[in-house]
Amino acid sequence: MQKDPATEPLWQNSSGQAWVAMQTRTDVQLAPFGLAAMDRLSLESGQRVLDVGCGCGQTLLELALRVGATGRVLGVDVSEPMLARAREQLAETGTSNVDVALADAETHAISEASQDAVFSRFGVMFFKDSLAAFRNFRRALRPGGKIAFVCWQALERNPWAKLPLAAAQSVVGSDELPAMMLPGEPGPFRFGERATVIDLLQAAGFVEVAVEDIRQPMHVSAAMTLSEAVAGALQIGPAARLLADVSDELRARAADALGRVFEPFISARGLWMDAAAYVVTARR
Repeated sequence: MQKDPATEPLWQNSSGQAWVAMQTRTDVQLAPFGLAAMDRLSLESGQRVLDVGCGCGQTLLELALRVGATGRVLGVDVSEPMLARAREQLAETGTSNVDVALADAETHAISEASQDAVFSRFGVMFFKDSLAAFRNFRRALRPGGKIAFVCWQALERNPWAKLPLAAAQSVVGSDELPAMMLPGEPGPFRFGERATVIDLLQAAGFVEVAVEDIRQPMHVSAAMTLSEAVAGALQIGPAARLLADVSDELRARAADALGRVFEPFISARGLWMDAAAYVVTARR
C-alpha cells in the first residue's frame, strides 16, 4: 500500500499492522479487481514489472508467476510491517524472482527504461504529488511499456465504504468526511472521477489512456458472519480510520451501528456489497 509520506507513520505502525492482521481477508476482497488490471498487461515470460504499493505480497506472487523464472518483479511500499509479511510469503513459496524495497514510489529512483510494465492494486491514490509519481513511473518504463492499475471510483458509488462510514459518523457526531475521503485529496477515492485519471496520465506523458468501468459485488472483508463484518470494519477501511481514537463506549456504539448497516447484506455467501472501480491502462 503506497501512502502519502504525511501518513507514513500510520503505515509503519497501527494501520500497517492492521492490514497484516487482515491480509488473508483483504486479499479475498480485492483480488478480483487486481487480477482484472493485471490481465490488461498481457505479461510474458522474461519481462520486468514494477508493483507500486505491493503491500503484503499477494500481487507480487501472481506477477512472479506471470513473468516466470527469467522475469523479475520489483515491489515498492512504505509499510515495513506489510513488506515483512510480503517477504515471509516469498520465502514460504520459494519465490526468488522478486525484490522488495521500503520506499516511496513517488520519488524512489528506478533505473530509466528498466521496466516492461508497471502495476498497482489500489496503491496509487495516496501520493502527495500524483503528477510527480506518474512521471516517475513513465520514466521507469521502456518505450512502449504499459501501466495498468485499479483505483476506486467516487465514494458515493461505493456503498461498501459509504454506508459504514456514515454509521461511524453518526456515532461520533460529525457530518464532515475525513480529509483522506475527500475528492482530490490523497486517499482511497482521489481518482474517483474518470476525467481526473485521464488528465493526470496525459499530463505525465502517457498515451493510449483507457479507463474501464468495473462495477460488481465485493466480498467485503471476506466476512461470512455479521460479527466478522463488524470486526473487519473496525480494523481497516473508512470507518476504522474515523473510529481509531474514540472511547470504548463510542466504539461499542459504533459496532452496533455497523451491525445494523451490514445486516441487510449478509447471506449464506457472507457479506457482499456493491463496489465500483476503474481499471486504467496507458503506455509510455
